[in-house]
Amino acid sequence: MSDRVEKSGLQVDAALAAFIENEVVAPLGQDLGQFWAGFAALVERFVPVNRALLAKRDDLQAQIDAWHLARAGQPIDGAEYQAFLREIGYLVPEPASFAVGTQNVDPEIATMAGPQLVVPVLNARFLLNAANARWGSLYDAYYGTDALDAAPARPGGYDEVRGAAVIAAVRKFLGSAIPGWEAALSGGSCEHLVATKPGGYLFRHNGLHVEVVVDPAHPVGKTDPLGIADVMLESALTTICDLEDSIAAVDAEDKLNAYRNWLGVIRGDLAETFEKGGRQMTRTLNGDRVWGDLTLPGRSLLFVRNVGHLMTNPAILLGDSSEIPEGIMDAVVTSAIGANDRAGLCKYGNGRHGSIYIVKPKQHGPEECGFTNDLFDAVEDLLGLPRHTVKVGVMDEERRTSANLAACIHAVKDRIVFINTGFLDRTGDEIHTSMKAGAMIRKADMKASSWIAAYEARNVQIGLACGLSGKAQIGKGMWAAPDLMGEMMVQKIGHPKSGANTAWVPSPTAATLHAMHYHAVDVFGVQQELAGKATPGLDPLLTVPLAQGTNWSEEEVRAELDNNAQGLLGYVVRWIDQGVGCSKVPDINDIGLMEDRATLRISSQHMANWLLHGVCTKEQVMDSLRRMAAKVDAQNAGDPLYEPLTGNETAPAFRAALDLVFKGVEQPSGYTEPLLHQWRREKKGG
Repeated sequence: MSDRVEKSGLQVDAALAAFIENEVVAPLGQDLGQFWAGFAALVERFVPVNRALLAKRDDLQAQIDAWHLARAGQPIDGAEYQAFLREIGYLVPEPASFAVGTQNVDPEIATMAGPQLVVPVLNARFLLNAANARWGSLYDAYYGTDALDAAPARPGGYDEVRGAAVIAAVRKFLGSAIPGWEAALSGGSCEHLVATKPGGYLFRHNGLHVEVVVDPAHPVGKTDPLGIADVMLESALTTICDLEDSIAAVDAEDKLNAYRNWLGVIRGDLAETFEKGGRQMTRTLNGDRVWGDLTLPGRSLLFVRNVGHLMTNPAILLGDSSEIPEGIMDAVVTSAIGANDRAGLCKYGNGRHGSIYIVKPKQHGPEECGFTNDLFDAVEDLLGLPRHTVKVGVMDEERRTSANLAACIHAVKDRIVFINTGFLDRTGDEIHTSMKAGAMIRKADMKASSWIAAYEARNVQIGLACGLSGKAQIGKGMWAAPDLMGEMMVQKIGHPKSGANTAWVPSPTAATLHAMHYHAVDVFGVQQELAGKATPGLDPLLTVPLAQGTNWSEEEVRAELDNNAQGLLGYVVRWIDQGVGCSKVPDINDIGLMEDRATLRISSQHMANWLLHGVCTKEQVMDSLRRMAAKVDAQNAGDPLYEPLTGNETAPAFRAALDLVFKGVEQPSGYTEPLLHQWRREKKGG
């Protein structure tokens, strides 16, 4: 039990209270007594509503379960199913036509199209790298990845053959995106030229900047006929600093570290010292880029992702000794940190319009979005901020939100700046919502199912119909394989072609490569073409992906279980034992994938579903878990901090994995957080 101090009836972890008072609120000039009294009043008002919304989730799920059980073995009649969902309030009436009214949105969100990073806020080095990923070297991105077909001629040192191939590939890109760029370097005209300075030429195309660096004395520049040493692309326009799925934060200590890093990156003084290549290095935030009278941001515009409505945290105890809903705590603290930026107390400033950008995940339907809107109103009042200073990004990753997306947007229509799709969490909720309906198709087949296509298309069309173009981001999900950049370059151009003006990438290098897609596609032109087109209806979206009539072979069942078990164990063992919420985890084929809790949700729910419907037995699941434990142990053999799973089945990591599968049916919405938090606290010693 940590030391606590009483603040207006709240029992607050002493270190967290001191941080909030001394580093967050005091610089704002706000009376501390009034702040805590206001915080306590806000909690008293919103906690009962939060609890009621969670109870409604459970009630709706119970009714859906009963409906499916009553029709066991029968095909689902779409019209009857939708009528039932409307009757119980799962589906709500569509709002009348409207346009969002969000104001004071920075151009990186409203009027520019480009990549977006998501970074675990607990890792200061990664956080700084992501914030600095606004600009990236295209030479480095090509040279160091498989995005370039040419392979290195020899390991180590500089490979001249590969270097020449990089230069040729970059020249090809420049010729396509910026016709006339070579003429500009010789003093000629180019419509895309924005500014020049000694050693540099700045171009703009599709709203994104490209810098050609000329330095004949540079090792690369001296071999180039034009003296070009590098080409820098404006890359990650925005970054989401994540307090949710990509971190493991289960107590006051974790939350304090998360909030401290968020304050550091907003305030501009975050720094991280580390060893690389035998040398001590210190990473800090990049400054702006000055071109005479023109100053360009040197850093990504930052969002902060709060947690959803479900979890509580012991950092603050309420009057009844229960834990505070973590989402309410996040809303207050992260907004107060953002208010320091608005007050002009930060080194650089995160945007130019005084807005605080919060992404809110895992909301179920418009009522929960309305709760967030009311909560943010109250936070603004607590901090003395003008109405709608706090903007919201709504993640379309739960089935009830997808089915009522226009109503969800309407509930936050004057503060929304972001919607996006997330295949993994959305699939996890798809499985859990219809858990009792029957066995689901194999996980790999989900991407070809009718509901996925409708989900992705509806997200864009509904966003455009609600007036998001020019005011907010319409985003797409993560490319999860950071080592497969060549394949990313083939596949991910589909996101801007779909009308999405941002999409998630797993690294700064990936952001630079993906930025080329936004030069190849005029996203806002695509949005104009899509505007007014028909939105796919609810029929495909609500088609449950059941595997009716499918009889898998024993080998197919084993392969599916192995795939799920390996992914589950590889992620859980790092989360529980090391507190790592996101990392590159080798999959069953030893391909590194960026994994977070969303990947865990789908794997655990899929195994639970097959168990429930007799596709597999508990013994088969245990066999897969034990064999995959050995594989995961082998994959982590080089990690000195790793604790093996094999022979350690009574330890928290393996027990957490067992619970996620064997208790998966009863988990709220199939979420993994309750069990992960329980076992991580056990690992930490209470």
